[in-house]
Amino acid sequence: MLTEINFDGIIGPSHNYAGLSPGNLAATKNRGLVSQPRAAALQGIAKMRANIALGLRQGILLPHARPDHRWLDSLATQFAEAPPHLQAQALSASAMWAANAATVSPAPDAMDGRCHLTVANLVTMPHRSHEWPETLAQLRLAFAGDAFAVHAPVPAPFGDEGAANHMRLTVAHDRPGVEIFVYGVSGGPYPARQHREASAAVARRHRLDPARALFVQQSEAAIAAGAFHNDVVAVANERVLFAHEQAFADKDAFYDALRAAMPEVEIVEVPADRVSLEDAIASYLFNAQLVTLPDGGMALILPGEARDTPAVWQWLQEMLAGNGPIRHLEVVDVRQSMANGGGPACLRLRVVADPATIDSRFLVDNARLDAIADVVEAHWLEAIAQDEIADPALIARVETARQALLEMLEIVELTYS
Repeated sequence: MLTEINFDGIIGPSHNYAGLSPGNLAATKNRGLVSQPRAAALQGIAKMRANIALGLRQGILLPHARPDHRWLDSLATQFAEAPPHLQAQALSASAMWAANAATVSPAPDAMDGRCHLTVANLVTMPHRSHEWPETLAQLRLAFAGDAFAVHAPVPAPFGDEGAANHMRLTVAHDRPGVEIFVYGVSGGPYPARQHREASAAVARRHRLDPARALFVQQSEAAIAAGAFHNDVVAVANERVLFAHEQAFADKDAFYDALRAAMPEVEIVEVPADRVSLEDAIASYLFNAQLVTLPDGGMALILPGEARDTPAVWQWLQEMLAGNGPIRHLEVVDVRQSMANGGGPACLRLRVVADPATIDSRFLVDNARLDAIADVVEAHWLEAIAQDEIADPALIARVETARQALLEMLEIVELTYS
């Protein structure tokens, strides 16, 4: 039976605040702060528990090997000898944001009846550009069955940042849907990370019906305000599109095309005069998980920052008081991730599939999360200061921690992926 599964990235033991991502305002604002890898990972696990408590299916993606010695080898250096900027890029834990792992098209959308996943190339940012080989190894392990087709990344220079720039609308998860690929052209002072050519290549690979694949330009104003991915200003689930008024370059043309492709769509738009782009981005109102509950209602899983932003929380309370499709708010604490620019939606990759066709080692319940939390408590560092990242003792603990997790989960194939 097809169902939606949220695969969350476990926040890795090298989680730190190096501020490597121009356009990600939280990441650059918090550059140099002391991070808390253990607390970060436990916050992510708590979010997964909250999903399970809501009746949702939950999976995991695993931290990558850090530092990435193979990447450094390709640059003809070793970690101890590399300049500080390469050390920081090699140690980045940004693979925790599973929304950037891949773009996923469920089987009902594909003309060959398979679920397609294309790993993101993330070529715009050096610290992320070397993630895809390990992500591809994980996806090919988790989704090895005949029900899936897992594709290597779109080649450079066409930037692809995965599901963070992709939405799907459908009357039900197991029915054919309309897939929306959001790309950037200009971001003002910041790079537009998703190229239209990359999105079009993914749609072709996934064997999508061209009449049910829309290509939509993100607004320059949104990117310039810090919406480096579309999921910072818009999110979709089943028949509902939840978006900021300034999310898209030509929203009227987009909405018309969307209604033509899917007449059942419900568009919930947040007006800019009620919630500014700045408040939307600071609170990550739209970087929430919009999910369907077992009873058929919809919930918005929000970061605590949304509740702490008066204009955002006031608008949400008025929305709940109305008769709209979103009927429940679930607030979670992911402050360690938020400080690096990633909210609840960044931490998860949505996959619609039959759980029986997925490698069960990548699926979790509360007992399995207990075991993961035990490893985190025992091995993840309590804190990492930026001036410590070259310390050989710290690097040894980071590498030992990841290996302990792989061994506990019995996914040792990924040790050298």
